Amino acid sequence: MSRRRVVVTGIGTINPLGNNIGEYFANLEKGVSGAAEITLFDCSKFKTQFACEVKNFHPEDYFDVKQLRQHDRFSQFALIAADQAIKDCGIDLQTANTDMIGCIWGSGIGGLDTFYHEVKGFVEGGYTPRFSPFFIPRMIADIAAGQIAIKYGLKGPNYCTVSACASANHALIDAAMYIQSGRADMIVTGGSEAPITVPGLGGFNSLKALSTRNDNPKAASRPFDKNRDGFVIGEGAGALVLEELEHALARGAKIYAEVVGGSIGADAYHFTAPHPDGEGAAKAMRAAINEAGIEPSQLDYVNVHGTSTPLGDLPELKALIDIMGEAAYKVNISSTKSMTGHLLGAAGAIEALACIMAIQTGVIPPTINLDEVDERIDPNLNLTPNVAQRREVKYAMSNTFGFGGHNSTVILAKYE
Repeated sequence: MSRRRVVVTGIGTINPLGNNIGEYFANLEKGVSGAAEITLFDCSKFKTQFACEVKNFHPEDYFDVKQLRQHDRFSQFALIAADQAIKDCGIDLQTANTDMIGCIWGSGIGGLDTFYHEVKGFVEGGYTPRFSPFFIPRMIADIAAGQIAIKYGLKGPNYCTVSACASANHALIDAAMYIQSGRADMIVTGGSEAPITVPGLGGFNSLKALSTRNDNPKAASRPFDKNRDGFVIGEGAGALVLEELEHALARGAKIYAEVVGGSIGADAYHFTAPHPDGEGAAKAMRAAINEAGIEPSQLDYVNVHGTSTPLGDLPELKALIDIMGEAAYKVNISSTKSMTGHLLGAAGAIEALACIMAIQTGVIPPTINLDEVDERIDPNLNLTPNVAQRREVKYAMSNTFGFGGHNSTVILAKYE
């Protein structure tokens, strides 16, 4: 049986660069940094005192008091991004077959802030067992997918992928496979994360994974730069509506891009560090390219995982050269985490959106703060330093890799 084609017909986001798609794309093109001093809690005792928070976000503008008791911040972001994407895709859910519409969502951690405050209240309250009845439903990572399905009556496939920073890419790949196999006609997919919390900041600080450039937060996320010292933690959500091509055409939907390749795999090497030679990353990229039915030389843009960590940046570029050969020097490469920070389980979603921006507009978002390229990086690679570049983009590849050795690659194409 021939594989059904999958296209993107709706998009939405709330992230450190914008509370909707228009703001996000505009700030990506301008090379804006979303990093600033943390406002969500007192961070004065931490080594890192900045992050990429969502700006001008007032939950009460989106949810009533009852809803706010039910939704952790990561679920709030999920519902907002999904609402944008569903409205954008133009589907009439009153007449649609909702048995064939689902939600597959990614989150690496889920309701970390809910967990922290409930346990903190328990301890400070003299060990009186007075937990909120919403504690568990707010905390569990799968609740965002469930809440989206409940809100819109989506009765198709519904679950959460949890694979650290690869979570949203895994959700997108799973969603595409369900549609390709005929088990669904549409899937709302993406990811959300709200890790800017006391335990989130403290935990990553103890791993020595975060930048401590407190004197200049906007310059802290600097993938591939000689002076990078760790990633900048971020929050938010990205949503995509994936749809079977004929289903989309029959209802006259606009099409942003086509999902043509996706691959998942494992390093089986270390629980936090990537394989030093990028073996797992190379396998994921190669398999995704093969599934797309293209040659590596046909790639126009690669949105790399590029977290701005000394350990992580180099193996991915080595893997890219290994699989692309000379073509690696002709493709545009950038890390939008230099602007958004690292949204962990939501990273793949907003980075897929950045690829869609490149396909739709011909604008390659830059890698900002790239002042002096690490001497171990091939200087002939086009890392799109500091300023956006323009070119026609027919094929864009997005990589996300997670703690535990999870590797995932998605390839999006201009719809033709």
